Amino acid sequence: MRRLLLWIAVLALTASVLPASAAGASRWWQPRGQLRWHIQFTGELAVPRDAHVVFLDLFDTDAATVTRLKRQGKRVVCYLNAGAWEDWRPDAAAYPAELLGNDYEGWPGERWVDIRRLDLLAPLLRARLDLCRAKGFDGVDPDNLNGYQNETGFPLTAADQLRFNRWLAAEAHARGLAIGLKNDAEQARDLVHHFDWILVERCVAQGWCDLTAPFRRAGKPVFAIEYVENGMTTSYVCRVARQHGLSAQLKRLALDAWSQPCWR
Repeated sequence: MRRLLLWIAVLALTASVLPASAAGASRWWQPRGQLRWHIQFTGELAVPRDAHVVFLDLFDTDAATVTRLKRQGKRVVCYLNAGAWEDWRPDAAAYPAELLGNDYEGWPGERWVDIRRLDLLAPLLRARLDLCRAKGFDGVDPDNLNGYQNETGFPLTAADQLRFNRWLAAEAHARGLAIGLKNDAEQARDLVHHFDWILVERCVAQGWCDLTAPFRRAGKPVFAIEYVENGMTTSYVCRVARQHGLSAQLKRLALDAWSQPCWR
């Protein structure tokens, strides 16, 4: 018995000094099925009591807010822009000029980045993931994981995107963070085993919600946002959501507190 207790103590000490990637961080939250959720990046935070999951901005949310929500039994996910650069972020000046591509159409101050240049991009995104973990978030919502489908200014291919997305998922999981696939539903079949959910925007308005099926079949959540600015109505969105097994809600483009979810 004494030898067993000594061995347990050695294991505990080892885990306390190993880096997160080696010390049990392979265990992360793995959500299942349809969940009620809230996403908000602007305005005074107002989280519904029935929300299981809350998506908040990495930089604009402090650790105290994350802790408070988790004490209420909610999972909290940090939003970060993985595939594009934003000039208002505190680490914007750290991005080398050669990483920055075309302007992101419709979003002033935002530019695509060259996801092939992990030699330059990896340290920046690792620092963001470290901050996400340090603030106590349970998971990551990385935006713009479909640069290969856009005019980025770089000759990105589908293979480049798969490589980058898989790398990002592995980095999140190494830190004990769950991670979602953002929009890149065309590659869902290839990425479903690397990501813990998929979050899509405008799939109802644009008619491609069927592409999320690999996640639904795997029992993983499919979070869907539709926007009133695209002429969507709650009744229509929810009818399509039921057909495709989506956890859907109607939002404004500002992603403020207002929402019309399909589960109420």
